[in-house]
Amino acid sequence: MLITVGAALAQTLRTAGQKHLTARLSVWSVTWVRFVFGLPFAVLYLVWATERSAHQFPTLQASFLVPAAAAAICQILATIFLVYLFSLRNFAVGTTYARTETVLTAIVGTLLFTEVVGTAGWLAILVSVAGVLIVSMVKSGLTGWALLRSTWNLSAGVGLASGLLFAFSSLFIRKASLSFGIDDKPFAAAITLVTVVGVQTALLGLYILARQAKELPEIMRAWRPCLFVGLTSALGSMGWFTAMSMQHASYVKALGQIEFLFALGVSIVFFREKSTGRELAGMALTAAGIAILLLATD
Repeated sequence: MLITVGAALAQTLRTAGQKHLTARLSVWSVTWVRFVFGLPFAVLYLVWATERSAHQFPTLQASFLVPAAAAAICQILATIFLVYLFSLRNFAVGTTYARTETVLTAIVGTLLFTEVVGTAGWLAILVSVAGVLIVSMVKSGLTGWALLRSTWNLSAGVGLASGLLFAFSSLFIRKASLSFGIDDKPFAAAITLVTVVGVQTALLGLYILARQAKELPEIMRAWRPCLFVGLTSALGSMGWFTAMSMQHASYVKALGQIEFLFALGVSIVFFREKSTGRELAGMALTAAGIAILLLATD
């Protein structure tokens, strides 16, 4: 629990840092910064995990490398779809559908990854996601009927594709970590983290060099905020990867929705934004779903 909550908090800080950088860099450069500046911290985590582990460093076989590479690619593609959403007229519909990621993780995990989600787990996931969707709909001005009518439009499809790819990424991360068959979960998670972030750094780095090389000097000038984004991204990923090595990906995603409450809390406390009754009801549902999950997995 504490690992996931810490990861969610770090991700909230990373998102704030990335929003600051978007005023100076393109979306792709900001995304790459997250990986390239985070990789050294991920390597330090691996060094620490290796030093404290009783296990020898394992041979990286196909049973690990294939899901690790798949996780990296799925996460990049999910981000591409998410960025593409903002160029569409009905992007609010798409982003709302993208928030079904937790439910999609549970469904795909059950059907394709032999993850067994109990009755209480399904209840917790559905209740918490319902809360997130309610708040998202209120903030975007969508009604339930409008959301249903938009099921077959492009924005909805792109949003679902993004959520589905993020779901696959989480499940592949867990599969890669578990492939080592060791009980030292932080060690397995650290190896997976460095591999996944390394692949993402290389792939997006090639794209930046080929298409946006002119932004490299600006990235160097903005090294301080870039370092902050890299650090918070690495801390968040350390938490997510470790948690997914220890528990079902769908459960981790459900608990991770506490980040949504963190973000709303920041907007209310620091930016004095007003919340409607429906938003508060949605927040209460999300909190209730998280509480059910904690009781179910205690």
